Amino acid sequence: MATKSDPNYKIIAENRRARFDYFIESDLEVGIVLTGSEVKSLRTGQSNIAESYASVEDGELWLINSYIAAYKQAGIFGHEERRRRKLLVSRKELARLWQAVGREGMTLVPLVMYFNDRGMVKLKIGVAKGKKVADKRETAAKRDWNRQKQRLLKQG
Repeated sequence: MATKSDPNYKIIAENRRARFDYFIESDLEVGIVLTGSEVKSLRTGQSNIAESYASVEDGELWLINSYIAAYKQAGIFGHEERRRRKLLVSRKELARLWQAVGREGMTLVPLVMYFNDRGMVKLKIGVAKGKKVADKRETAAKRDWNRQKQRLLKQG
């Protein structure tokens, strides 16, 4: 990951709910195939990956149901807001992801979409397993306890 002081590095969209709803086993940085109007729209920060997911279909990795707002200046040459977008990974990684989804019952969840240090749009996807309600409660309780512990340490 690039440092925060890098002028090109910028987080576009973050799926903060993913860590609450899933156990993230591992994560992977992938490229994404975009049109020009989509990149222009992302530069203005108008996107959402909260309801999206990744899927391996026909030997390719796809990002499904992600939202990138229409770029008004593109006119008729714009893009469809919720189209399927192809993700770029190596064959070895694609085979590993396909195995995780097919055999182990994992889910591919997008975590963060960002511009890297070279100004390219990247997506970090997590190989995740869904949490049950009790697990979610446990996560919330741990988070609350850690906050309370930090407050206590600050006071005395």
